[in-house]
Amino acid sequence: MELPKFILGDNTDYPDAIFIIHTEFPRFIINLENDEVEWFEEFDQHDQKELETEMENYIQEATDFYDREIARYDE
Repeated sequence: MELPKFILGDNTDYPDAIFIIHTEFPRFIINLENDEVEWFEEFDQHDQKELETEMENYIQEATDFYDREIARYDE
């Protein structure tokens, strides 16, 4: 079974959080409530600089996924 690229997560300990799990490299969880990111990978300095430029894209992709999922719930 192949995992989807994004998974919507929920946790009652964080009632205001909107967690999106990114399952492909680089794997991370983002809380769309505050754009806080927790990485599952470790990166060297070169990789960190590259991630800084890509981070905006990851946030946008996660936001687009969330919007699509919520629209489907409303249907």
